Amino acid sequence: MNPLFPDNYYEPVIGLVVFLVTLFVIGKVLVPRLQKTLAERADAIDGGIMRAEKARAEARNLERQYHKQLEEARRDAALLREEAREQGARIRAELRAQAQAEARHLIGTAHAQIEADRKAAFAQIRTEIGRLSTDLAGRIIGESLEDVRHAGIVERFLDELENRTVS
Repeated sequence: MNPLFPDNYYEPVIGLVVFLVTLFVIGKVLVPRLQKTLAERADAIDGGIMRAEKARAEARNLERQYHKQLEEARRDAALLREEAREQGARIRAELRAQAQAEARHLIGTAHAQIEADRKAAFAQIRTEIGRLSTDLAGRIIGESLEDVRHAGIVERFLDELENRTVS
């Protein structure tokens, strides 16, 4: 038996036919499926890379927008703080002016009240001095001097005395 030339010729032919059928099936069914799977994987990898690049670019864009909005918010906050300071200064100035006006009014009212109290006290002291003077003069003389008090003599005397003191 020679392996190169076997006794039956149908075995190598059958082997060759089976080999060709297997090769045909593998070439027509299995290889396209493998190529399709490899192509899908390549697309998935390339698509994944593309999606990752797109996501990275979008993330950079979002980060820029975030920083821009953050800077805007900081500027707005600074403006609001400055406006609040100015408004606080205006309110303090208004309250100070209002308090000063109220203080001037209270001082004016107090001065007027003091002046009125002084005049009332002076009038009362004057009346009391007049009464005491006439009582003392009456005791010295030994008679009642009610008529002198009613005649206004004491008032004129006190006015003259006051005018001499002032001048």
